[in-house]
Amino acid sequence: MRIVLVGPPGAGKGTQAAYLAKNLAIPHISTGDLFRANISQGTPLGLEAKSYMDAGNLVPDSVTIGMAKDRMEQADAAGGFLLDGFPRNLRQAEALDEYLKDKNLQLDAVLDLEVPEDEVVKRIAGRRICRNDSSHVFHVEYNKPKAEGVCDVCGGDLYQRDDDREETVRKRLEVYHTETEPIIDYYKEQGLVVTIPALGKVEEVTERSMAALQRGK
Repeated sequence: MRIVLVGPPGAGKGTQAAYLAKNLAIPHISTGDLFRANISQGTPLGLEAKSYMDAGNLVPDSVTIGMAKDRMEQADAAGGFLLDGFPRNLRQAEALDEYLKDKNLQLDAVLDLEVPEDEVVKRIAGRRICRNDSSHVFHVEYNKPKAEGVCDVCGGDLYQRDDDREETVRKRLEVYHTETEPIIDYYKEQGLVVTIPALGKVEEVTERSMAALQRGK
């Protein structure tokens, strides 16, 4: 299967993508992983992306599209893939369609993880990260540490990242509404969009997604 996963920041796309890719036995292709891999390997696209990032500029769509195409060409993606974070705007969506058409392929579904905006803000703004190890993540409501402000794992201080502050989250949502949300209408016109309520336990959301994909077969 060839699937695109969309949804606002805080919808749990990364978590759901990992579960779905494993259940469907297809690679999870995320924009973040593409950038990290290309930059660490020093590929031409990675070097180009790094030059923009080092200058504090946005990486052009052409570079992101190039990275995604290269990844979809790899052997493990021959039987399908799950795209997470790509496409993020209409130009990228159109480029993906052109690529698939050239390969005589097509998308099977676009899963839209739906979460109320207030819940998104609550999820992200409530995160607290350990200063000693950023993989130790807590939440003021959903995953409270035993002692306020102290990491259960190593005893380090917990803090709120600047990116997780409410005003920053709301700005990120504005960008999502302006840039990414239009691709949902674009794919709706193709009859590909399946809306998945993304509230509840991770496993419940995965089950809803898998059931929707099975119905679409």
